[in-house]
Amino acid sequence: MPRTTGDGKATAPTTALGLPAASALVIGSIIGTGVFALPSALAPYGPISLVAFIAVTLGALALALTFGALSKRVPASGGPYVYAREAFGEFAGFLNAWSYWITAWAGNAAIVVAWVGYVEVFVNTGHDKWASVLLALVGLWIPAAINLTGIRNMGAFQVITTVLKFVPLIFMATVGLLFIDARNFGPFNASGQSALGVISAAGAIALFSYLGLEAASVVAGRVREPERNVPRATVYGTLVCAVIYILGTLAVFGTVAHGKLGGSTAPFTDAANNIFGGSWAGDIVAVAAIISGIGALNGWTMLCAEMPYAAARDGLFPQAFARLRGESGVPAFGIVASTVLASLITVFSYTRFDDVFTKIVLLSVLTAVIPYLFSAAAQLYWLLVRGRESLSPRRLARDVTVAALALAFSYWSIQGSGYQTVYYGLFVLLLGVPVYVWLKRGQDTFGEATVPRTAATADRPERAPETPPPAQRLSRGLRTSRTSGARKRNDVRHHD
Repeated sequence: MPRTTGDGKATAPTTALGLPAASALVIGSIIGTGVFALPSALAPYGPISLVAFIAVTLGALALALTFGALSKRVPASGGPYVYAREAFGEFAGFLNAWSYWITAWAGNAAIVVAWVGYVEVFVNTGHDKWASVLLALVGLWIPAAINLTGIRNMGAFQVITTVLKFVPLIFMATVGLLFIDARNFGPFNASGQSALGVISAAGAIALFSYLGLEAASVVAGRVREPERNVPRATVYGTLVCAVIYILGTLAVFGTVAHGKLGGSTAPFTDAANNIFGGSWAGDIVAVAAIISGIGALNGWTMLCAEMPYAAARDGLFPQAFARLRGESGVPAFGIVASTVLASLITVFSYTRFDDVFTKIVLLSVLTAVIPYLFSAAAQLYWLLVRGRESLSPRRLARDVTVAALALAFSYWSIQGSGYQTVYYGLFVLLLGVPVYVWLKRGQDTFGEATVPRTAATADRPERAPETPPPAQRLSRGLRTSRTSGARKRNDVRHHD
């Protein structure tokens, strides 16, 4: 069934994102404003935190490779939602879509607050509260407006902001290394804790830096040649961010004295000023942070709409999210609704709920890791059940190892969020259960049994063409050998 726009016209998703734009989406979603404050957050642990950063980077790359493999088999919009639904059923798919949607709009509120801090280097330097609120709302709605104009404009804006934000970051990760003074590093383990404890604690901070690596898989239905470009964009984008993160953080550690770095609110700015003297270099870094933040908001605003859109087309999210506007097929309701929610949280954070806002930031990280875990589990599940029929023993062993590392990294990420955050995260996740019951109430299904379609469900939209149906599970008794009969049956849905 062709998808329709809000005015009833049939349309298909605009596949306007090539490899450069898809890679820019991944990079822009990962690198927001947080990277510009990361060295200060790691400074209390000393240079040993760089070891933690490397460990987290390996975990992030395992996730990137996992998403790349999944997107080759299921090149559909929705990313983690589609993978979980295909492997574990509709309820698992819904929980992933619900969790990720919360991540996207709550995370935008966090990004825009940090973004305002850099904007106020130049305007509202007295930090008037309501002026800050106004700036934050502008920062949220400019990306929303760009996304509403269509996928091509969104992709072009993402490429431009990614290039501009990279200039100072690449400079610090290359030229900045030439100005390192070993005396600035301080003691290797400045915390006094055990090395293992420090790596775990610093890793809990560093892992926040890689949220967004799945961005290309979420919008796969809008990427040209998704089987080829989505895996490349995911892996290439994550690798580029990893290099920038590690070398840039190393340069800042070596150009800003350890005693000052922990109290710095703008460590990259301080590093640039120490290299060149004066304050002009720091102002350039502040501009880069502003560009970086608005680019990240642009990418995440798209993700806010794409994940619920994919689920809504399958009847697993309110149908308003499935409506498209214009010939380019913009999920306008998802963009506007998510930006409204982000705006509300932002206003609350500036007026009365500072502590709650901090918890919401941590919560957004946790709700992102849950879809990561399900995606890694879906990949591992497919490899163990069907991988032997499609892959060589060597390739199977490699892919199982990568998927297992991604799964372990996801569990470690949840543990690093803290007990209270996990408690609230579980509560918010389970709030989706009544929503799921409400969505399924009129579909005449219960468990695995399906009754005949009635007038009450006749108008329900069919599954989105770019979203494949859940795979039929095979009992272990049916899996015999690699002979042609079994192989052909399984290759209908899964190919490499």
